[in-house]
Order: sequence, then structure tokens, then C-alpha cells
Amino acid sequence: MADPHDGLVGFFPRGVQAVVFDVVGTLVEPAPSVAEAYRLAARRHGLDHSAEEIAARFRQAWRLQEEADAVAPIPFATNRGREFDRWRRIVADVFGGHPAGEAIFHDLWDHFGRPDAWRAIPAGRRLVRQAIDSGLTVVLASNFDERLFRIAEVVEPLTWADHVFASSEIGWRKPAVEFFRRIEERLGLPPAELLIVGDDPELDIAAGRRAGWHVHPVGRQAP
Repeated sequence: MADPHDGLVGFFPRGVQAVVFDVVGTLVEPAPSVAEAYRLAARRHGLDHSAEEIAARFRQAWRLQEEADAVAPIPFATNRGREFDRWRRIVADVFGGHPAGEAIFHDLWDHFGRPDAWRAIPAGRRLVRQAIDSGLTVVLASNFDERLFRIAEVVEPLTWADHVFASSEIGWRKPAVEFFRRIEERLGLPPAELLIVGDDPELDIAAGRRAGWHVHPVGRQAP
């Protein structure tokens, strides 16, 4: 069976100067999984939940925060404080407001900021290498917060990027068109010269199209 990440073989649209890669789910993934990391953190604080239960609660908590951003006075605007609060609220919701939730949150915040919490997706590595070999600028652009910068200094293929953009640093989250416009400004390139590669059908692909970029979907589709 073909690897769903392998979709750029021999293909870059004419005129593209930079390939902008989403990060989580496209180039790297958590190891252990998000649900397992939450389960282990909870266990250290005396809570016992299955990974399946946590996964279901996490999906719901994540959607609630996405919906909150969509209806905010300035939709999808963000900063360092908002991203910290987002994850605090997600963890609190996953564990039903349990008093141990705050301690679990801090454990998880530190955990996902460590390079050893992440592993490369082999097909994503191949896509980055192909872009480099084609002489294109490689860019990371993620709704991850500024913890991404430390991870990108250590974990391949993130280390191969020419530029790294995190939503909390540029002030906008995908799918806001301003996220894409800010990257265009930083790179000095128009939409027609940018290609986004990502695994999320809305945040990467639909949003990229609305911004006028070339798009290429890969991998598992996010819930």
C-alpha cells in the first residue's frame, strides 16, 4: 500500500519558491501518543484513565478551544499567553476539572516542549529532503506555540528548515488568512510562489487555498 505522505514525488508547481510544511502530523508525531502521554502524566498524580477515554475527551476539548477561537472578537488571533491558556483549558477539560489537573498540565506542558517527546515521520522527512534537493526554501509553519523553536533545533527533519514560524510568535493561528499573509511578509514572497504541505484538510489545505497558495495534502486527516 502506498504511503499517504508520499505525494510530492517529482512534483512542485511551476513558480513555487518555498515549500511551507505543517509540523505535527506532517513531519513529526508525539512519541508516545498524546493520549498515552496524558495517561502517564495523570497516573503520576494518582488518576487512572484509559488512553481511549483520554483520546475521546481530548478530541472534544480540542474542538471547544477551536470553536472559542473562531468566535473570539478577533477570530484566531493569538499570542504566548493565549496558547498557554488554551492547553491549560484542554487539560482541565480532559480531566474533568480534577484538582490534580493543574499539576498534570504543567507536567504535560514541559513534556511536549522536549525534543525527546517527538519523532520524525519517515515520509515527511523524505518530502523535506526532496524540497531541499529541488533548491526550494523549506519553511515550518505551525499552530504550535514557541516551544516549537527548541524542538526544531534538535529533531530532524525540522532542523533542515530555513525558517520556522509558530502561531504564538506571528500572532495568528491557522486557518486565519492573516497567518498566511504574515508568512508572505516574512519571506518576501507572493501567494503564487508558496506551497503548503499539511495533513489537516481545513487548517492547512482549505485555508491555504483561501489564501491563494498552492496546496498539497498528505498523511492522516486530523479529526
